[in-house]
Amino acid sequence: MIRIGVDVGGTFTDLMAVDDQGAISVVKTPTTVANQADGVLAAITASGYDLASVATLVHGTTTTTNAFLERKVARVGLITTRGFRDVLELGRRTRPNPYGMTGTFEPLIERPYRLEVAERTSAEGEVLVPLDPAEVTERARALMAAGCEAVVIHFLHSYANPAHELAAEAAVRAVWPNRYVTVGHKILSEYREYERGCTASVNAAVQPVLDRYVARLARRLRDGGYAHELLIVQGNGGTLPAGMVVEDAVKTVMSGPAAGVIAAAWTARHAGIADVITYDMGGTSSDVALILGGVPSVSAELELDYAMPVHVPMVDVNTLGAGGGSIARLDEAGLLRVGPESAGADPGPICYGRGGVEPTITDANLLLGRLPADRLLSVDHPVSMADIEAAILARIGQPLGLSAVDAAAAILRIANDRMAGAIRMASVARGHDPRDFALLAFGGAGPLHATALARELGIPRVLVPPRPGVTNALGCLVADARHDFVRTLNRPLAGLDMGELRAVALEQRAEGRAALARETTPIEGETLLVAADMQFRGQTHLIRVALPEAELLDGSLQLEALQERFAEAYFQRFAVRLPEIGAMLVNLVTTLIGHRPALAPEALVAGDARATGLAGARLGERPVWFAGAFRPTPVYDRQKLPLSTTFEGPAIVQQLDATTVIEPGDTVEVDRLGNLLITVGA
Repeated sequence: MIRIGVDVGGTFTDLMAVDDQGAISVVKTPTTVANQADGVLAAITASGYDLASVATLVHGTTTTTNAFLERKVARVGLITTRGFRDVLELGRRTRPNPYGMTGTFEPLIERPYRLEVAERTSAEGEVLVPLDPAEVTERARALMAAGCEAVVIHFLHSYANPAHELAAEAAVRAVWPNRYVTVGHKILSEYREYERGCTASVNAAVQPVLDRYVARLARRLRDGGYAHELLIVQGNGGTLPAGMVVEDAVKTVMSGPAAGVIAAAWTARHAGIADVITYDMGGTSSDVALILGGVPSVSAELELDYAMPVHVPMVDVNTLGAGGGSIARLDEAGLLRVGPESAGADPGPICYGRGGVEPTITDANLLLGRLPADRLLSVDHPVSMADIEAAILARIGQPLGLSAVDAAAAILRIANDRMAGAIRMASVARGHDPRDFALLAFGGAGPLHATALARELGIPRVLVPPRPGVTNALGCLVADARHDFVRTLNRPLAGLDMGELRAVALEQRAEGRAALARETTPIEGETLLVAADMQFRGQTHLIRVALPEAELLDGSLQLEALQERFAEAYFQRFAVRLPEIGAMLVNLVTTLIGHRPALAPEALVAGDARATGLAGARLGERPVWFAGAFRPTPVYDRQKLPLSTTFEGPAIVQQLDATTVIEPGDTVEVDRLGNLLITVGA
């Protein structure tokens, strides 16, 4: 039976399929922006597989992310505690810009749709003012009359005692015309009413959008013969069935980038590299993440937009508006800028022949010989190199007094500088030295720029996986089911009841197992991860401390060991010990991972017709621009490169889904799994 992973990017929709013999096939089709489902179905059709023979279909989507960022979301109403309707607008009183009073903030829920009811629970969970369900029903009817499609129930301190939210949910569902009812504590059972409220608001705003998209796609798949559950990748890198994921729609934010990081961790682990910086450059944006000890960094502190925190666990990805389709332009001061505006999939770069007229990074790479003019994907009407050169000269070169080639080189230099800055933010700004990592480059354009970025940052090695342009689709195939739970306890460590801690962990594990049991796709074993969010008394920010799951669950974990773990984690972060200050355990965080059938890494290259020597993989030679001049450069076919061979740069390595640039002075090793391991020269 066939397993398929499909990821929708800003420019291309990528598909990777593996059959029951372990053979891999890859497809790239243009993303259909108006309806992503069209692109997904087109990719499946292009794969040649009959949907009736597909056992598992896993999908990474940008539907919720795009809907939120573009504010193309549902009208949402809020029912909250009396006196707190404006919490979502007051926020933390931060400013959009550090200097001056410029910038605005628009909450997802407008003030007329934020209604109050008389109820109150203390931070300890004691009911101070009882809830009147009839008043809740009245507020729900008012929101329906105002045209709200979704509603959020968000009461103060519901993490400590959810009884009022549950009673309000029952009252609202009795009259609400659809299932778009978000209950705050069910999305995030954590203190901080603003962050919890924002997370619930984002969930409600994107829930109808995701539901319509998933239902439309699932229906078309079913009509085509697919007989199983559609699985959706979450922002934490795990998967959920489509029927379950709509309830927690906010968890699909950053779905696509998360799939790429999961695939990168899988690739690095099999290549024997523990610490990597992932660099995913597509057509619209670039995503950077850290993998430490083989494990992707996961954060619950994501801020999607200014003052819009989303506190659910997500793979910690830094996104930059610099992709192959990023537009180069001159600003008001006459300075060259690249991005964040993108030509996207339509009209795309000039070289796509779809009417694009603005020079992009892809056009610059093509003019400099780094891309093959005769092997570009999705070109509707071929554009001559002379036309591309003329466009770059007219819009960039002449105003700056540069030739077309020098202007293209300047575009790449500016773009690389921006992308290097994003890598610094993900590493140096968090206390990590890039020289201690390998750079794992993927995406359709990542391998084009990877060696230049590594040289800029002092990163000694670059790893390019066998199928870099469809790595996010690979991530869909290798992603496991994952369920995350958080519970605020907010207890001083000195008086913590370890029995209570164990009981919460067991309860969360049981909830995770119940969720796994609802799935119909195969699960082969499980892994439980438990951590505690801790801080010193009086501090604001939290440090996540991993706990030994077995010791916690069997009751042998001692309070002193927990204290030592926190002290060590704090020292690793701040290089200081504070034994005289009391510690607090704020949240218990539990993750249950259900393992899906494994994929053998050898399958990615099993079908390649490898040459017996390097010469057999050589396609020819072309002039490529390096460091101010064109140099004759050999061009190799990636699928024909012999395994366990080495060669020197400069070189161009071509394949269907990406092109890798090897700069002068670099050394390349093709390992036994088909990865390119590039040692960066001085």
